[in-house]
Amino acid sequence: MANLGNPKETIAVLQKYQFEFQKKFGQNFLIDPSVLDRIIEAADITKEDFVLEIGPGIGTMTQRLCEAARAVAAVEIDKALIPILSDTLRNYENVEIINQDILKVNIEKLAQEKNGGRPIKVVANLPYYITTPIIMQLFEKNVPLKSITVMVQKEVADRMQAKPGKKDYGALSLAVQYYAKAEIVANVPPNCFMPRPKVGSAVIHLECYKTKPVQPDNERLFFQIIRASFNQRRKTLANGLNNAPAIPLAKEEIIEVLKESGFSENIRGEKLSIEEFAKLSDRVNMRVNK
Repeated sequence: MANLGNPKETIAVLQKYQFEFQKKFGQNFLIDPSVLDRIIEAADITKEDFVLEIGPGIGTMTQRLCEAARAVAAVEIDKALIPILSDTLRNYENVEIINQDILKVNIEKLAQEKNGGRPIKVVANLPYYITTPIIMQLFEKNVPLKSITVMVQKEVADRMQAKPGKKDYGALSLAVQYYAKAEIVANVPPNCFMPRPKVGSAVIHLECYKTKPVQPDNERLFFQIIRASFNQRRKTLANGLNNAPAIPLAKEEIIEVLKESGFSENIRGEKLSIEEFAKLSDRVNMRVNK
């Protein structure tokens, strides 16, 4: 049975190996069993699942994943943690420890080898400084995904699930919601970690779509328009698109396209839903390709 997950046990492991936290890796180990339970519950892990864990630390959540899943691959960048993981996971035969930077791992190949190319589940207590690059790589590399359940900074979780018109709504909201349904399943205070982070955290579950909610004619242009719309979020959408080198239209043409799409020339990007961005993107694409 899993034997990690509270301060006393975590401290004992750290002292045994004289482990020192590395600030450059953003290491904050979870020490609250109830939060661990909530993550496993939200991820809905079954004996049919192959799970990719990013940043296993000393193996606290890995132990529980091993007990719930068919197989687990735990990717850890800090080589100082590998002997600890080999110790704390020694009783589990269904785990592979990979000492590598997750951004350099061929996850598609891993999913093919370990799960026959079927959708995998990702679970992680992500380093806050690299949360967005990791999540977007998982989406953009066309990794076969069933879901992603991750601990992130509360502010980032709020942005991921934000709706149009809200202050947290932006390019990240739209990027995540293009690929998955986002739901915050738990808010986690700093005292649930060792060492304590300076900010609050949240567990967010991203259930990946089999069919995306919109089908833009030009996906690359769709995201270019979204990024341009929020680069200077207080500017109007017309000015934002006009200032973007990736949008090869004069301002007068942009205003015409906005009106054709049913939008005011003074509207801001934060007001548009993902469906409305797709509609605008298709109109811009038609105008560019005339």
